[in-house]
Amino acid sequence: MKRLNKPSKFNRSNLLKRLGGGGAAALMLSITACGSVPQNTSQSPEAGSSPSAATTAGASVEGQLKIGTLLPITGDLAQYGTTMQDSVNLLGETVNACGGVLGKPVQIVSEDDQTDPAAGAAGMTKLAEVDKVAGVVGAAGSAVSSAAVDIAVRNQVVQISPSSTSPTFTDRAKKGEFNGFWFRTAPPDTFQGDALAQLAQQQGAKEVAVLAINNDYGNGLIDSFIPAFKELGGTVTNESSPTKYAPDATTFDSELRAAFNGNPDAIVMVAYPETGSIILKQAQEQGLLDGNTKILMSDGMKTDKLAELSGKTADDKFIVSGGLGTAPSAGGPAIDQFSDAYQNKFNRAPNVYDPNSWDAAAVIALAAEAAKATTGAAIKDQIRAVTSGDGEKVTDVCQGLALLREGKPINYEGASGTVDFNPEGDVVGSYDVWTIADDGKLQVQSKIEVAGSDS
Repeated sequence: MKRLNKPSKFNRSNLLKRLGGGGAAALMLSITACGSVPQNTSQSPEAGSSPSAATTAGASVEGQLKIGTLLPITGDLAQYGTTMQDSVNLLGETVNACGGVLGKPVQIVSEDDQTDPAAGAAGMTKLAEVDKVAGVVGAAGSAVSSAAVDIAVRNQVVQISPSSTSPTFTDRAKKGEFNGFWFRTAPPDTFQGDALAQLAQQQGAKEVAVLAINNDYGNGLIDSFIPAFKELGGTVTNESSPTKYAPDATTFDSELRAAFNGNPDAIVMVAYPETGSIILKQAQEQGLLDGNTKILMSDGMKTDKLAELSGKTADDKFIVSGGLGTAPSAGGPAIDQFSDAYQNKFNRAPNVYDPNSWDAAAVIALAAEAAKATTGAAIKDQIRAVTSGDGEKVTDVCQGLALLREGKPINYEGASGTVDFNPEGDVVGSYDVWTIADDGKLQVQSKIEVAGSDS
């Protein structure tokens, strides 16, 4: 993973004052900001590029659409953030190749959230108040989105997260806290909790313990999984005191002993790749993976590099081999078009939340064209109009832009799903059951359908 070192040109002292003492201290310790950002994405970078290198040079054009990204290029979610950034860059390049938005090139302005709430808040502040973007794709982690969303709402910036799945956002949206500026292209964990419960039941697990990161993501998934599994007749052995670990933890001896106490049939593990792989290594070292307890993982662990990160046993087998997990399916009507374009550009298949990132940026571009304006407030009011209703169904973003220029309504159906947003900004979809094969490769094994009646 690359770390960004080029300083940004915004006034850090004013930002530190806005964040206050604790946030300022955290920011001083952790922030690495991006440099100046160009006007278009006509030369998208190779995979894994830093945000400051992810767009081509050039000055802003008056009246053009500026889309920000707030994604983890470094930190625990960098496995996802770098490829999510590539997906947004590719969308910008594609749109600009077919005439841009409102006749002008789209500008992608990028900030590394470092998988850290303080850095995320700083990044959103810069994007909204300095760069004056109309919409932001991000953040990835729910804790970072929680730190950034109020800044977006205050500045009337549309925020569309490709992967923040905490149910907290649904609850807050129902209370009207976001004023319609919040959306996400991945379904909330109220649905993934159900999917994990069904997976545990399918695996014959009757007694399950949970081991989760102690942040919005982990707590939200715990809160949805426990009642869903109990409703299926299962028992959560540590229901009264779920085992949680700090996001910055590096050793997990006590947490592992607590979770594996009593030898449950399965451990439901809510984690991110870097720390999650360390947990698996330490569980192996303690002999906890030698019994019959199965490991069931959430979407946060779904990465092609999980086997490599987790390492091998003494007999040269991957520690995580045979492990199972769930993740939102990326199977929308436009998935083949997106996957082909992505493969041609980067010579690899898309990562788990890449289709969601593409769709988030596409929706902002289409809504701006429909609104005939590049302000967040105008775009917000057109997002549902271009993604649902009786307009012509389109899967090609350029076709959608062309129809909108002619004054015709559209119904964009994306790579991640149909992208139909409910009043809370949520989408609903099915879930992949994924596993790590003996050769270390990630495979999708089956699907679990979730009704989504709570949406």
